[in-house]
Amino acid sequence: MLSPSEFRDIVSGRRIGPTAAVLRTGLRLAEIPYATLMRARNACYDRGVLRSLRVPASVISVGNLTVGGTGKTPLVEWLVGWFRDRGVRVGVVSRGYKARDGAPNDEALELASKIPELPHVQNRDRVAAARQAIDRDSCRVVVLDDAFQHRRIQRDLDLVLLDALEPFGWEHVLPRGTLREPVSGLGRAHVVALSRADAVTAEQRAAIRARVRHLAPAADWIELVHQPTELIAAGGRRRSLESLSRRRVAAFCGIGNPDGFRHTLDTLGCQVLGFRSLPDHFGFPRSEVAKLAEWVEGLADVDTVLCTRKDMVKLECDRLGSRELWAVSIGLVVSHGQESFERRLQSLLERDAGTRAARTPDI
Repeated sequence: MLSPSEFRDIVSGRRIGPTAAVLRTGLRLAEIPYATLMRARNACYDRGVLRSLRVPASVISVGNLTVGGTGKTPLVEWLVGWFRDRGVRVGVVSRGYKARDGAPNDEALELASKIPELPHVQNRDRVAAARQAIDRDSCRVVVLDDAFQHRRIQRDLDLVLLDALEPFGWEHVLPRGTLREPVSGLGRAHVVALSRADAVTAEQRAAIRARVRHLAPAADWIELVHQPTELIAAGGRRRSLESLSRRRVAAFCGIGNPDGFRHTLDTLGCQVLGFRSLPDHFGFPRSEVAKLAEWVEGLADVDTVLCTRKDMVKLECDRLGSRELWAVSIGLVVSHGQESFERRLQSLLERDAGTRAARTPDI
């Protein structure tokens, strides 16, 4: 079975040779029925054969065009903070992918660690989950996490993130590339957000934006920068990023796009002597934690180990072997298009207020 990094090396074309070519051919054949199914499903929704259901709240979807990590959780956190700052009750709804026995999954745990008492309902039936957030938690705004392809629930705003490091999935739908659906689906988006915009040049950003303008001419365009803010240990201790200056570290992550974490590490001024990428939503069983500790102990000059907060909430330990373990906390900055983006969000509030006033009888 291919590891995430091996899969990306093959579908991107970075791996060459006869074996890689044969694998790409096989993946291309498997892509055809999946892409056909996604086109047919989208056509059924577009033509009203399949219906989307409305819930009595403003609904914002945050999703991807590709598989893997594009930075959805920091954007969900930013949106929740924006509405809470304006006194609006907001909740998050997600499928709960890779949650075990009804427990919160890693994204839910990460959000809970950052925003205590945030209503977060996980349910494969996201219509039922949204209604629960509205009825039980009195939410006026529901943020759907990872829901661009989930079209059963109507949304008032569709936000789609493109990772600047691999925005269009190498032009192929799964499993030949990393697209969840054909790129034409981007036309449904109201806002397209380029995440990790600082990881590419201005010319590359302009090329991506031109492609998006062709695919989704009515969509707003924003650019996001994921900035590391501090180091956090499992027990809650905090340390400044400056403490990593010239440090020799090892790092690992179990996220969809490990290159994004590598890019973050490159900005911290430390020397990465070892890096391991694990499958997305990795559960960290004890046997694997022991293997990680053994790997770290074998790196003689390393004194600190780094991971993401998504990993830390599942590990819940301050050390890996004899080395200190710290998570890199990430904050989000809207580096381009924030004014127009906030106007869209404000219009949702005004429409919600108007709808509520219309429902209230005169006294």
